[in-house]
Amino acid sequence: MKKPFIIAIDGASSTGKSTLAKGLAIALDMVYVDSGAMYRAVTFYAQQKSWLTLNGLDEAQLITHLDDIQLSFQQHKLYLNGVDVSSEIRSMEVSNAVSQVASISEVRAFLVAQQRIIGATHSVVMDGRDIGTVVFPNADLKLFLTADAKVRAQRRYKELKEQDTTVSLEQIEANITQRDHMDSTRDDSPLRQAKDAIVLDAMKYNVSEMLQHVLELVKQRKR
Repeated sequence: MKKPFIIAIDGASSTGKSTLAKGLAIALDMVYVDSGAMYRAVTFYAQQKSWLTLNGLDEAQLITHLDDIQLSFQQHKLYLNGVDVSSEIRSMEVSNAVSQVASISEVRAFLVAQQRIIGATHSVVMDGRDIGTVVFPNADLKLFLTADAKVRAQRRYKELKEQDTTVSLEQIEANITQRDHMDSTRDDSPLRQAKDAIVLDAMKYNVSEMLQHVLELVKQRKR
């Protein structure tokens, strides 16, 4: 059996990781896995169960019931226990809480195990914050995307406006800044650049240019 080819894409929120990863998966006929969506789904599940409210998070309840959570990707959509939650997990309510949930070691271990199972049997493009450092430290190609927080906030604001939400640009920028801090300072698997990752400044490329550039990098690694 041919060894799966793994592309790991890391970076802060709204740097264009998912857009790039989806494009690569289509162009290379590989499986796309949005690891961030998996953490969002767990966050959404905790909110549905009222374990996560404005008053705090009941970590014990969430940890106890992790095995009740079944996640699957179908045609770039994420299903939580058989239900498509692709839109629901992008809400500001989830965005404001996902870093807190993602900092829980048991949650990370639960999802990393699932991510590694996928990568063991399929050639995968996976994006997140610890893919090249923790999930697949031996990935065939590691990328780390960067972009200014204000630019990322504008991108996220445009996405949310298309969903007719009432969130303001200021709220989004504050959320991004807060998540950057939480993701990069958490004790378990913090956001950081792998030593052998190629850094790409998302502000220097449009979507098509970045995709073509990375496809050339893939060709080089496959030679």
